[in-house]
Amino acid sequence: MEDSKGKFVTQEETGEIPPMDEVEGRVEAEMKRLEGAARESVAQGTQNAALEREGRELREEGERELEEQREEEKQ
Repeated sequence: MEDSKGKFVTQEETGEIPPMDEVEGRVEAEMKRLEGAARESVAQGTQNAALEREGRELREEGERELEEQREEEKQ
């Protein structure tokens, strides 16, 4: 067998994000979006304006993070 030492380049060396890390970021952003939507919905039912605002902000933050993840994947 031929020695192939030094012929491989790692993801760390190229600066490439491992696929597992990409998925983790999307999952966290999606969970934020879902949690925010749930909080917003509950707050609407209980007519709690402050909780509704918190939920909306959390949902929007999750949506922004998901969009950023998609943009990073395109590059």
